[in-house]
Amino acid sequence: MKKFIKNFEEYLSCFFISITVILVIINVIMRYIFNSGIFWTEELATYSFVWSVFIGASAAYKKRMHIGIDLLTRIVPKKLKELSKMLINFFMVLINGYIAYLSVIFVLESVGRPTPVLGISSAFVNASLLVSFSLMTFHAAHFFIKNLLIFLSDEKEKKLRRAEKSVGVKTEIKEEII
Repeated sequence: MKKFIKNFEEYLSCFFISITVILVIINVIMRYIFNSGIFWTEELATYSFVWSVFIGASAAYKKRMHIGIDLLTRIVPKKLKELSKMLINFFMVLINGYIAYLSVIFVLESVGRPTPVLGISSAFVNASLLVSFSLMTFHAAHFFIKNLLIFLSDEKEKKLRRAEKSVGVKTEIKEEII
């Protein structure tokens, strides 16, 4: 169960892409064999693909698989590296949170608007943005807290090492970090 919850985004994205592939295959078979397609499969496949992309983006962010420019973090000292990671994650919380907020507005504006073929509310499709950016905000906040704790534990360790030098005693730090 823990594994399922941990990988829920990947499973959900896989589910939606599977639905997309199945619907497209069914429609291709129907058109070439029976000369008649199912009219609603294209729209549903498109919406399923949209959900797959946005949930997949969140899953990729969770595993830090998005492209990043890490030139500066490679050449700076460890302390600055942790500080820069912390600042980047802080700004990612703000950016993803703001986009999630805008997504709420977008979803609320699309509540009464039906989709062209299926006639369902566009809010169901547009909610993929809200879910995705809310999850990315959560992941960015988790990364920020994790980097903050690492940064603070490094500071504590530095102070302890300075105290050790002045007193001439060696101590061992054992702390649990998220």
